[in-house]
Amino acid sequence: MTGTIVKTDLLIVGAGPAGASLACFLSSHGLRGIMISAAPGTAETPRAHITNMAALECLRDIGLDKDCIAAASHGDNMQHTIWCHSMAGPEYARTYSWGHDPCRKGDYETASPCSHVDIPQTDLEPILVRRATHGGWSVRFNTTLLKLSRPADDETICQVQDNLTGQVYRIQSRFVFGCDGARSQVVREIAIPLIKKPGQGLAVNVLVKADMSHLVKHRKGNLHWVFRPEKEYPPWGWMTCLRMVKPWTEWMFIFLPHPSEDMTGPAMNATEEEYIAKVKEIIGDDSVVPEILNVSKWWINEIVAEYYSDGNIFCLGDAVHRHPPFNGLGSNTCIQDAFNLAWKIAYAVSGKAGPALLKTYSVERQPVGVDVITRANEGLRDHSPWMKAMGMLEPNLQDRLAIQAEFNDQGEKGRQRRRDFTQAIKRTVKEFHGLGVEMNQLYSSSAICREEDSPSTLVGKCDVERYCVTTLPGSRLPHSWLNSRIPGPKVSTVDLAGHGRFCLFTGPGGQAWKDAAASVSNTLGIPINSYSIGWSQDYEDVYCEWESKRQVEEDGCLLVRPDRFVAWRCSSMIPDCASRLEAVVKSILSL
Repeated sequence: MTGTIVKTDLLIVGAGPAGASLACFLSSHGLRGIMISAAPGTAETPRAHITNMAALECLRDIGLDKDCIAAASHGDNMQHTIWCHSMAGPEYARTYSWGHDPCRKGDYETASPCSHVDIPQTDLEPILVRRATHGGWSVRFNTTLLKLSRPADDETICQVQDNLTGQVYRIQSRFVFGCDGARSQVVREIAIPLIKKPGQGLAVNVLVKADMSHLVKHRKGNLHWVFRPEKEYPPWGWMTCLRMVKPWTEWMFIFLPHPSEDMTGPAMNATEEEYIAKVKEIIGDDSVVPEILNVSKWWINEIVAEYYSDGNIFCLGDAVHRHPPFNGLGSNTCIQDAFNLAWKIAYAVSGKAGPALLKTYSVERQPVGVDVITRANEGLRDHSPWMKAMGMLEPNLQDRLAIQAEFNDQGEKGRQRRRDFTQAIKRTVKEFHGLGVEMNQLYSSSAICREEDSPSTLVGKCDVERYCVTTLPGSRLPHSWLNSRIPGPKVSTVDLAGHGRFCLFTGPGGQAWKDAAASVSNTLGIPINSYSIGWSQDYEDVYCEWESKRQVEEDGCLLVRPDRFVAWRCSSMIPDCASRLEAVVKSILSL
């Protein structure tokens, strides 16, 4: 029956990392709705896995970081990426990963109160969906979006089908959120244009149960590049990136085709016996008996939407940015999309912000999507030099064997070959220590107020590898550990901000800013917390770090949005600071 209408303010289409985290963040603001998914349940394969500090900070805001950390693999299990002949065979190289480089540990430890963890999507999604349902969201799996229409500016009608009963019904909502992945029906329905670059082929994921604990005892790492130049390879299995899913008994074998192969032909198909044979070859130890749990294929895309929203419809996650998993940016970007959007929806729905605030979602997040899909594909291309140095780009076996022989040459030819390989391995550091691309987002929109600064302040300071710590409006709030004068549990500046509220930071001499925050909060009905940091203040700058990170004088201030991005800063105390702060808040919220 198509006559049935279910009404809700908020409808999320898709229950993956983007949709489920959005439901969690919205519920933290007291908002409820319906979340549908065409899938029969949460993810059956562990597609995404690296969860970075930026995403964990979002989950930390609502107390979900502890559940994720408890379910994740972390510490030594993530310390290396390894290049080897097989899991039991010779190792060619290794590099430190995800903050474990002794020369980079300080960069990571001072960047955030969180640390990278490895949590498979199969474990992450149930955590998010459980929190969403406990927060009052109705979750309907096996429910497919068929059509979407907008009979009025403030009303959207979605025709959906219950895949179990075949019943077709309609859901009327004020907002629709398209979180339905790379084949997004929402994006198709509202015809958002996609910016597409040529893809880099078809990859095959083979999920395998295999106990390799004894093989990683002396070379722990959650990523292994395994290749055998002396062997002929099937078109679908030229190169293997082996990813740990659960240490050390569950693995994802990611088979990549040779760049010259036709990825659409029958040669890309294989039987389970062929997959098993290839898996055994990659393991290289006959005592290990592998069991295939799942096989799936995916295209290596470089696609981003031209814009992320259209009226009362907002799209996020893989629906609007599609890329390979290099740099581990996939689910992390989904979660950050959701965190950016949730507070804006909450403020608009409650009347604390004007409708124009919602337009800043696409303005702020679409450039991030462009950067992410570019970096992820560059991360894949960064592996080409070592593949070339090892001869893996040569389709002819005899040519590959000749190149392999050069590695053992004691003369100049061998030195050059070994040097090329070493330099090529070092080039991959941008993937495994891409702290900059993870943390350097800089927003420019009407929800950011820049008076004394411009984005050019950061030119030349930021790159893929390095996090540029700044309070330039539009950047993330820097992390510093603080404490009370009589020491108690230390607290991060990151934890003082967020939680659905604006936050004002000042220091000695800045009491007028705190008074102004209280006055503006009372006048506008906008929750604003305020803290003074410094000598004999609310919190002590015990490590003397905040003084250098805040980039304003002691009596200046930083105004931080609920998503913990700096919205405005004033270098020092000004006359009638309450009037100025009120004008800034109104501007940010489009009031």
